Amino acid sequence: MLKRLARAKPSPWICSRCLQTAQRQRRFDSTLAAAATARDHVPPAPPPASSLYGLGTEAPKRDDETLRKIFDDHKFWAAFSQDSKKNPPTGIIGNRYLTKPDGFLEFVNVTLQRCEGVVRKVSLANSVQEYRTVVKDLDRLSDLLCRVIDLADFVRGTHPDRRIQMAATKAYATMFQYMNQLNTTTVLNDQLKKAVATPEVWDSWSEQERGVARILTEDFSRSAIELPDGARQKFVDLSNDIAHDGAEFVERMAPETKVLKFDSTRMRGMEPNMVRALSNWGETKIHTMAHEAQMALRYIEDPDVRRDIYMAVRTADKSTISRLERMLKNRAELAKLSGYETYAHMTLENKMAKTPEAVNQFLTALIDDTRPQVHEELQELIELKNGDAKTSNFPSQINAWDKFYYTHRLISNMDHKLRQPDFLNAYFSVGTVLQGLSRLFDRLYGIRLVPRETQPGEVWDDEVRRLDVVSDTDGHIAVLYCDLFSREGKTPNPAHFTLRCSREISEEEIQEAAQFNTPFSNPVEGATDGMAVSYNKETNSYFQLPTIALICDFPTHYHPRPALLNFNDVRTLFHEMGHGLHSFLGRTPLQNVSGTRCATDFAELPSVLMEHFASCPSVLALYARHWDTDAPLPMAALEQRLAIDTRTQAADTEAQILLAMLDQTYHSRLPLAPDFNSTKTYHDVYNAHASIPEPQGTAWQGFFGHLFGYGATYYSYLFDRAIAGRVWSQVFQNGGEGEGRGGSVSRENGERYAREVLRWGGGRDGWKCIAGVLGDERLQGGGEMAMKEVGRWGVREPRV
Repeated sequence: MLKRLARAKPSPWICSRCLQTAQRQRRFDSTLAAAATARDHVPPAPPPASSLYGLGTEAPKRDDETLRKIFDDHKFWAAFSQDSKKNPPTGIIGNRYLTKPDGFLEFVNVTLQRCEGVVRKVSLANSVQEYRTVVKDLDRLSDLLCRVIDLADFVRGTHPDRRIQMAATKAYATMFQYMNQLNTTTVLNDQLKKAVATPEVWDSWSEQERGVARILTEDFSRSAIELPDGARQKFVDLSNDIAHDGAEFVERMAPETKVLKFDSTRMRGMEPNMVRALSNWGETKIHTMAHEAQMALRYIEDPDVRRDIYMAVRTADKSTISRLERMLKNRAELAKLSGYETYAHMTLENKMAKTPEAVNQFLTALIDDTRPQVHEELQELIELKNGDAKTSNFPSQINAWDKFYYTHRLISNMDHKLRQPDFLNAYFSVGTVLQGLSRLFDRLYGIRLVPRETQPGEVWDDEVRRLDVVSDTDGHIAVLYCDLFSREGKTPNPAHFTLRCSREISEEEIQEAAQFNTPFSNPVEGATDGMAVSYNKETNSYFQLPTIALICDFPTHYHPRPALLNFNDVRTLFHEMGHGLHSFLGRTPLQNVSGTRCATDFAELPSVLMEHFASCPSVLALYARHWDTDAPLPMAALEQRLAIDTRTQAADTEAQILLAMLDQTYHSRLPLAPDFNSTKTYHDVYNAHASIPEPQGTAWQGFFGHLFGYGATYYSYLFDRAIAGRVWSQVFQNGGEGEGRGGSVSRENGERYAREVLRWGGGRDGWKCIAGVLGDERLQGGGEMAMKEVGRWGVREPRV
């Protein structure tokens, strides 16, 4: 389909291959969209580095100091951004149309005119020369749609101005409806197929163009465009039902039992103030979907109370289960209608795994690797339980309702000082962590994060910082908006948003822009809506720069102390910046494979790998210092702290494997059976593989919300964790971290990883990327054996 929606968690993604000429190093010279004219837009000579967008790139030390201060010193930030407030409005993220709410309508109207022009051009193609541009034309059509849909979707959920929210929502709905219309326009699919089938055309395309052609062909096919009218309508109806039931499943999931009541004397072990707050007349109420239920499972000594709470919090109500089963059945019907064996086969066709059989090979190998560690962890819990067990409480067995209680007991026996949540926070201010990321990127890839003043109307909140990503060889390569601090009404979920992808701007687009009545001084600006561009001397063309928003929910400042992060927050920031790094370095001429637009089961590799850097001593030495005394981080204390956090690592990994197995089972043929019962299936999977049996009577699958957004791909995070661990040990830790080595901050290692993985975006098969960076040709072709091999690598959490 022309609009390729994605995750994101997290984080958005999509997939395909790449352009052979991208193997040559490109030198991008940043320039404003310059004083080009409709008649003559020959690029001006590149400006000296010190004048790039006003950045002081001749003084990296000053930029480095400023980077820390704009996040840690509120007064400095206010002064830094003050002068630009006098400038005229620049529009949201620099989009010149969006200086006022009505600008969304103008933005949509101009975009629709451009889209119609592309549709006419593709529809009328009838010569080899015209068919040669079909892929680039359709990629541009996709980019035009994404420019509005991605940005409008972000703005409507982020901007505090109600008028702007409404305008963005209307723009989103208009373009989304138009996109759906295009996805059922058979002429676009027919023309693409003709182009692909013409040898002179296919042979003239680059590897990346061929990859994008495959992507678009598969997407058109999956949108049922080739089915007869009746079947196509059924496809649309099933798709709508799945979307409706899936959204309802996630938003309305509820437990069968909402409140439990106990005699207050049975609450022993729970924090007394919490018990008093929940009690009345000697009776304590525990709401099963609230925080107190999780606390009770950790603290209450009475095993019968814990059992009752566990059963309640693990049992969804019948309407929730019904919505889930209806969604799974419709997915199975949709796959069958489309000619696929199962929904998993349909979904995995364009992923690295390719087939559910390969996914199951991976999961089976992974659980075999994990089981010995799980057994060791359980033995520790059993020893604790034996120390205080009653004969009626299964003294030599950990029950499902015992796990959280005895795990908490185990951790409580460790150093009390290290268990304090803020013990190490003083060494991780937001500014120092961003400073550390910039220093790490500079050493590994030759790129830095450089603060830039935001212009009036450019950001959605005054606390949003703009960082320009600057390369020591390529100049200005990306724009990053950091919205990191909590505020009322803001989502607490960390995320990376691609607001605009990298893409080469054609000569034709610039000429076309000159014909529109737009608020721009030259056609290059008109072609990019006034947003950041770069000039590529090798191809004598302009590229739109990737524009990224990074959202977190960190605590705000308490002057004079800056905002301080616990180590989980540090990892979160490194993780999300890993997605950003993929966008910064994966700058491709076609937006369908730019940055994070890669296979779902490859998209988390850069972000998970960054978590390993977060806890590496060589990296921590770059920045982790006390915010007030400037004392270096006590590494031994951090190591002990992380040992606490990873004490039940194997059990947590097993839990994720079980969910991934359940996801695959639910997206097999099973839902088409007349007697399909998702609760029975849930227990079958857990009884076959879980180290701790799941008690009969539970129906936790009703709380597995990821089944909607990650249907048949929930294994992806585990898969990328295994690969990231291998890349970390083989590439960045090979040879060790001793004096003179420092593999984790080695430019040679960074360039190897960037060359083989990051710079391709989604433009190269993921298996080729992994084989290239690991130097293991056996993995190039992927398949079931490769998936099994990755499973054997196991999943290891980052350690100091």
